Amino acid sequence: MKEIIQQSVEESIEAKQLFFKTNVQAIESCANTLVAALKNNRKILLFGNGGSAADCQHIAAEFVNRFQMERDPLAAIALTCDTSIITSIGNDYSFEDIFSKQVQALGKKGDIALGITTSGNSPNVIKAALRAKKMGLTVIGFSGNKGKLKEICDIPFCVDSKTTARIQEVHILLAHILCDLTERLFYNG
Repeated sequence: MKEIIQQSVEESIEAKQLFFKTNVQAIESCANTLVAALKNNRKILLFGNGGSAADCQHIAAEFVNRFQMERDPLAAIALTCDTSIITSIGNDYSFEDIFSKQVQALGKKGDIALGITTSGNSPNVIKAALRAKKMGLTVIGFSGNKGKLKEICDIPFCVDSKTTARIQEVHILLAHILCDLTERLFYNG
């Protein structure tokens, strides 16, 4: 068990070091994009499935409540939370439409759409990202190193790992860094 624990820790550290070594400029640019949108009274719409859905809710909470500083709320909505909307769209149309219809209803030009899919190919995330792009939202994507999402995004963040857990661990650290930078720039910048 000790060897398994140590191997998981080492793989997580390695994935994070590799990702952040090559994405510092993109992260800075993304933080500035988030701040510009929020300062223009725009919002962040987040969507993903499974663990990525939970990450969307986590990230939205960091923006709306606070991350590290006491401040006014920042506008973010996880499109993964309203079970009545999700199940009615899934039932009446298809599971592929659960996020795109919400983006269509809630999104406005200048908003941010943040899609998360470890495979890069979740059909409902791809469809929502395409809808967001068509509507003039800035599309940020968190994914693994493969898939269609990176081709759609204005700002793609692709983690070079084959292990879902390692990809998700990088995603949540990335999200925390973006929350921290956004908060600092928005209120102290």
